[in-house]
Amino acid sequence: MRIRTTTAAIVAVLAVSVVGCSSDKGSESKADTTKSAVAQASSASDDSGAAKNAGIPPEPTGAERDAVLAAIHDVNGNLTHDEDKAINAARNQCSSLDGGATNPDQSAAQRFSYDGVTLTDDDGSHINFGLRKTLCPES
Repeated sequence: MRIRTTTAAIVAVLAVSVVGCSSDKGSESKADTTKSAVAQASSASDDSGAAKNAGIPPEPTGAERDAVLAAIHDVNGNLTHDEDKAINAARNQCSSLDGGATNPDQSAAQRFSYDGVTLTDDDGSHINFGLRKTLCPES
């Protein structure tokens, strides 16, 4: 009888310890999640300022987005299968165009050569022409 009482007491103490530890982790987890969300929000606002300083235009929406995608699609239809990737590449290419890249056509060809598509400098030239008409006109 004494062994059963001792065993029951030990099991009860361990159960309380385990429950106590797991609820501490839950509250730390929530605190970490909150800190992480705050850090990401401030990071996003910092990134938009950095992007603007680097000559990267804001992400286009609506008709402007459609026009950018159409310009890229005219060069190679496979480039717009992943629209977000195409838009990000276009925004980054604006930085090269406005930043005085030594060979912007080659830069565009490299930047848009992805997902099994390899472009030439001539293709890059056509992409740059389309971007100048849509997302990043010459200033």
